[in-house]
Amino acid sequence: MDVRPGTAPALISSARVRSGMIKRLQSATAEMNTATLTALVARHEWFTLLDAESRSWIGILARAGIDGFVSWFAGEPFAPESIFDAAPRAMARRITLQQTVDLVRTTTDVVEEQIQHLMPRGDRQALQLGIVHYSREVAFAAAAIYARAAEARGAWDSRIEATIVDAVVRAETDESVLSRASTLGWSTDSKVVVAIGGAPQDAAVLDGLRRAAAKLTLDVLAAPQGDRLVVIAGGGGVADPVETCERIGRLHDFFAEGPVVVGPTVDGLAGAHRSARAAASGYRAAKAWPEGPSTMLSVDLLPERALAGDGHARRTLASEIYPALAANKELLETCVGFLDCGSSMEATARALFVHPNTVRYRLKRIQEVTGYNPTDAREAYVLRMAITLGRLHS
Repeated sequence: MDVRPGTAPALISSARVRSGMIKRLQSATAEMNTATLTALVARHEWFTLLDAESRSWIGILARAGIDGFVSWFAGEPFAPESIFDAAPRAMARRITLQQTVDLVRTTTDVVEEQIQHLMPRGDRQALQLGIVHYSREVAFAAAAIYARAAEARGAWDSRIEATIVDAVVRAETDESVLSRASTLGWSTDSKVVVAIGGAPQDAAVLDGLRRAAAKLTLDVLAAPQGDRLVVIAGGGGVADPVETCERIGRLHDFFAEGPVVVGPTVDGLAGAHRSARAAASGYRAAKAWPEGPSTMLSVDLLPERALAGDGHARRTLASEIYPALAANKELLETCVGFLDCGSSMEATARALFVHPNTVRYRLKRIQEVTGYNPTDAREAYVLRMAITLGRLHS
């Protein structure tokens, strides 16, 4: 039979001496338990704030721990985790790991003190050594219990998180989805964006993603869906679209290789499906613009999305950008002429019979009313697509 360090068989060779010491220890357990409860009240405010039922269960745990010490010290088969079987599973949710550590530490301290007061001088050294070994095993047992509970909770949270992300992508964000999100600590008042990129091969990367996002003041819900990773971002880090895109760009390493597309900012999780729809459309179309930035807004891919069949992108180009330009005939003519003349200021001025400074002024006005600069090759492409679709729509 294996003899555990710190137990009576390991410390005392005489069976008669061991038997007498254990009997004396058993007779002192009631006083030790009473002293432990008194110390918990005096030393820990959280104990006094608990309801009567919880305090009663902690008293049972303390008594189980002291009785367990007697069995363990006697060398009997004893599993330290069995101490916590005396309390219901609900106690793990009411009592934190820190409070459990306080309980173990206080009980150990009181038992050590009571050994000095209640036990004969010849028993004290062996019992003091025994309680040190025993308390270490109990502490490890408590840590193991809470670790398993945290793993189970983490797995459950991951499943809830995946259902929320799926509901957002499917545009099925009802009250039940919002309620599930609140159990994960999601703020209902937060602005939200959805980012979509390639899914990493290692799902454990998501934990690093959440920690890195927290440092950027971003709250995230993330779940892989096939070969893509969908990330719903909220919190204080979601503000200006460009700034938000830059923040999410710092998380690019947690996605698989390839582009990450960020949808528009929306109000709350209930409207996140609009951001998810634009981000998904942009992610599908991003392969048509491999020269683009690694992390980009879905609005930056309007031409590619429109050509890929995205009706929302076509309507944005034809019904928002084009009307702003077509409202002023001179601006529309200047834009078309500038694009037709290969973006040459002088050639456009000759074609329109105006001074080049007039062309410059009109180009500036075009940027003001549409948000796109005709002198930039990429933005000129967006304007050309908007004009084409706007005329077809008309």
